[in-house]
Amino acid sequence: MTENKMGVMDVRQLLIQMSLPIMISMLVQALYNIVDSMFVARVSTEALTAVSLCYPVQMILVAVACGTGVGVNALLSRYLGQQDPQMASQTALHGIFLGLMNGLVFALLGFFGARSFLALFTHQANILEMGVVYMRICTVFSFGVFVQITYERIMQATGNTFYNMVIQGVGALVNIILDPIFIFGWLGLPAMGVAGAAIATVAGQIVAMILGIWITQKKVKEITIHVRVFRLSAKLLGNLYRIAIPAILMQSITSFMTVLMNMILVPFGELAVSCFSIYYKLQQFVFMAVSGLTNALIPIVSYNYGARKYHRIREATRYSLLFSCALMGAGTLIFQLFNRELLLLFEATQEMLAIGSPALSIISWSFILAGISMVLGSVFQAVDHGGQSLMITLFRQMILLLPLVYLLAFTFGLAISWWAFVITEGAMAVLSLYLYRRICRQSLQIPA
Repeated sequence: MTENKMGVMDVRQLLIQMSLPIMISMLVQALYNIVDSMFVARVSTEALTAVSLCYPVQMILVAVACGTGVGVNALLSRYLGQQDPQMASQTALHGIFLGLMNGLVFALLGFFGARSFLALFTHQANILEMGVVYMRICTVFSFGVFVQITYERIMQATGNTFYNMVIQGVGALVNIILDPIFIFGWLGLPAMGVAGAAIATVAGQIVAMILGIWITQKKVKEITIHVRVFRLSAKLLGNLYRIAIPAILMQSITSFMTVLMNMILVPFGELAVSCFSIYYKLQQFVFMAVSGLTNALIPIVSYNYGARKYHRIREATRYSLLFSCALMGAGTLIFQLFNRELLLLFEATQEMLAIGSPALSIISWSFILAGISMVLGSVFQAVDHGGQSLMITLFRQMILLLPLVYLLAFTFGLAISWWAFVITEGAMAVLSLYLYRRICRQSLQIPA
């Protein structure tokens, strides 16, 4: 039996080969989300508001899908590394089962709870009605995105990341093509507004899901995915969620951090909140490159952890840290040299530039430090130390960061508060390196 490339290919080549398609697919995903909002904004500001109010629910939905996918990815890769294709196949089937069950849960919550949730944020009848329609469509048909992401993680685990790019690209293209047709009523169809945007979104996800199923059946030979061999196992579900729950929580933390950060910044004016919002959108295009790298790193480390090739884990981690520092260093350079130009993309006023320009410049000094924590956090997840990864993320985005921002802002002023990001990321990078060295000595029996 020929061993999977994750156990034999040169690690540098493997990382690049697996991470580049994921990076590209994440970029496509981000771009089509922006295009989606642009089309909705052309309907009315109320329509854009209605869709924006649904965004936290969509973030949680994606967090559950991606977090569960991390569990599938890591465990499946580990069984492949142990040369156990039967358990690898069962892991994939359990992941699909969980995707369908998660879709059912969100369908029920969205259909029956949409109005109550949105009523917490608006009392304008037209915004509320549009939001309810949009959320119900997106949640009732959410099985598409849950199963799509599961199949993407199956492909990552087997080293077939190129197909991830194809799946997401096709799904995004379908969404972008259908958006104006359904929203504005082209080709003789009635104009459906936000309902059309929701239908275009779920249609893209379902097409991507179907494509993922077809590609996996035709191209992925390492595992067998067929309902007749599925055997529901509480133990396997437990093993999946031991890895998945910390990942789900980590994916969800960002949305809560944003809300709490806005609460801290509100006393300094709406411009402060707007500047942070703009920063967050901009930094996503920097961080997604490292996220693509870490998505590729998890199956590589998990496979070699299962195969007990611990030297390859150390090698993959070292190169990932180097690549991460290079990517984040480039991001820092861009933010240092072009922070005003970046803000002007959002038609920033002089007042906004006065707040936002130093904010982007200061926070960007934390990028390289953040990249270290992100890479090592992925290693922790892959070698069954998801608790450490969750702890680091909680401190990075909540426990240490938010109190420090509050303390610096109300003691020394808003301009100084941005240094909280640098201090927090520095402390967490040091802690991550310490934990990594300890795990290498205790669990992997290798020097860090």
